[in-house]
Amino acid sequence: MTTQRTVLFLIPHLGGGGAERVTANLACGLPESRFRVHLGLVTGLAAHAASGAAELPARVTMHALGATRVRSAVWPLLRLVWQLKPDLIFSNMFHVNFLVLLLRPLFPRRTRCIIRQNQMTSPETGTGNFTRTLYRMLYPHADKLVCQSEAMAKEMRTLIGTTRNLRVLPNPVLSKSAPEQDKFFAPVSENLWLGPGPRLLAMGRLTHEKGFDMLLSAFLQVQRSFPTAELAILGQGPEDAALKAMSRELGIEEQVHFAGYVTNSHAWFGGATAFVMSSRYEGISNALLEAAAAGLPIVTTPTRGGIAELLSSQPGAWITREISTQAIVESLIFALESITPGKRFSHSWLQDYRMENALPRFESLINEVLAGARA
Repeated sequence: MTTQRTVLFLIPHLGGGGAERVTANLACGLPESRFRVHLGLVTGLAAHAASGAAELPARVTMHALGATRVRSAVWPLLRLVWQLKPDLIFSNMFHVNFLVLLLRPLFPRRTRCIIRQNQMTSPETGTGNFTRTLYRMLYPHADKLVCQSEAMAKEMRTLIGTTRNLRVLPNPVLSKSAPEQDKFFAPVSENLWLGPGPRLLAMGRLTHEKGFDMLLSAFLQVQRSFPTAELAILGQGPEDAALKAMSRELGIEEQVHFAGYVTNSHAWFGGATAFVMSSRYEGISNALLEAAAAGLPIVTTPTRGGIAELLSSQPGAWITREISTQAIVESLIFALESITPGKRFSHSWLQDYRMENALPRFESLINEVLAGARA
């Protein structure tokens, strides 16, 4: 008889970005015959857990810790860990990772910890000295540290000074072959776009690093060549008001849709002409992977996290010559002049990132760490 092992996944909340979606994908994908899966929302409230549970299979038990911020989740997290006594904690996003590793000496002795790094860490990305010190102090104490790309792993090796626990694994993205996730590929039930296009789609948290300010400026210039162009930006974040004000100042507010946080982002894919990633710095963007899984043409900046290496010379992908507004304009116009409306690409480079291929590698890593705990 197979012994079920208890795994607790931790993320801040269910809204917002790709890291949360990756964690949800992993929680959904682990086989029930071998794992009891729990999902902890560190800063999530009970209402978030109730709404999120509707999108997850019944075998995943959700817990809302209700902390106002990650640093105030110490006691709620300790209570949850001692209540569940998980065999393994899988933490996602650096500030949650810090909390888990700081508290690890207070967990049940045999609790294993895997952490997943979701961003680059060089000073150029805005990572301060104190945060880099925490990386150096805490990350070597994880059983395994998952990076999204070789570029991210190289940067992390330099920062923490060890390769002992590093592992590079591709993000699992949704796949049409996974029956439980068909709802994420539901057909469009309404016309989300206003005109004939071309229609540009961007997704991500509304922060400086995502470069949406550059994208808005670039879109203004693109409209000179494509007067009926539209831009939809899916996501929420601290720069929401500033970006909306910028679109008004540029006189493009009628052609730019700020859709906010969208639970079914795939509903926008069918009518989109191309997906645009304008980030100043980025790991392997889960939003980009999901857009590629839907076959969308991709226009992206050459961020240091591995995107440029992944997409170089690939059909259906245009990489800007640099990270700037003018470079985005040039690549967008070139791409839009090169593709016909509705054009889709197979994006063969994506195979490693599909759920059916990526998930077994995460499961193998979890089994490896648990086997080490039994030894």
